Amino acid sequence: MKLGFVSDSLGNLPFDAVLDHARRMGVSGIEVNTCGWSTAPHFRLSSMLGDREAQKRFAGAFEERGLEIISLNANGNPLHPTDPSQGEGLKDTIRVAGEMGIRTVCTMSGLPAGSASDSLPNWVVSSWPPETQTILRYQWEDRLIPFWSEIVALAKENGVERIALELHGNQCVYNVPSLLKLREAVGPVVGANLDPSHLFWMGADPLAAAEALGEAVYHVHAKDTMLNRPVQATTSLLENGSLMDIPARSWSYITLGFGHGQEWWRQFCYRLKMAGYDGWLSIEHEDVLLNSLEGLEKSVALLQGVMPSAPADFKPQDI
Repeated sequence: MKLGFVSDSLGNLPFDAVLDHARRMGVSGIEVNTCGWSTAPHFRLSSMLGDREAQKRFAGAFEERGLEIISLNANGNPLHPTDPSQGEGLKDTIRVAGEMGIRTVCTMSGLPAGSASDSLPNWVVSSWPPETQTILRYQWEDRLIPFWSEIVALAKENGVERIALELHGNQCVYNVPSLLKLREAVGPVVGANLDPSHLFWMGADPLAAAEALGEAVYHVHAKDTMLNRPVQATTSLLENGSLMDIPARSWSYITLGFGHGQEWWRQFCYRLKMAGYDGWLSIEHEDVLLNSLEGLEKSVALLQGVMPSAPADFKPQDI
């Protein structure tokens, strides 16, 4: 496995400083945010598209430091009913990735409105009352599958081999069954960005998810979640309070090791290996209480201590 981090983890720092810190910390690459819910301070998508010289300068800054570009990340809602820019940003990210020879793009599946006449996204998380099934049929059959069939064709045209969808709340694809359902409908260009932090707060088990996804794991975000049991006892894990008010929330994103300890992350890495995954672990730091650089350093140190990096070489002796 290789270790890196998402560029927005140090979004408050200049581009060169982010790369220098990556080299100092001993990671191998950086996943670059391009659009969507990110202001993408380190990558100007509109000016990068079609500008080969700008692309060479950008990639050269990585090469000078012995770093790799892990992937481009266009996280947002590409099926937002009133904001087409997020879907166009994903398409442009795929085009730029193709121009730069980057084979993996990370994004979200998208969440449409509940019907053609609605103007806001609608996330269905229960099977009752019966109109929920009408919503789901519209979202999947009229919006999601046609859109992703188009995106898969665009990826193939541009040489992008893998689109890794983050299993994330408020998206049509948010768990193992929904990822496999879309993958079956549009083909194996689509796979999973397995981020355990979201599965924690939705009540799933990331260890079991790794096994169930198997070869469909295309990317891994390393992000932790603290489950605040005293608050959860009265509010549940369905949480819509401010992300900045950690004491009042039933769950919060947190620095690696502060929610789940080293032993859990060791098991996670091993389960990924068991499932056949030997790719990137990309840290996404979103802890609002810790300094971003300090939190990222602690997360890097934890994973460096537990992740396998050398190829397996054991074989039984000839007796």
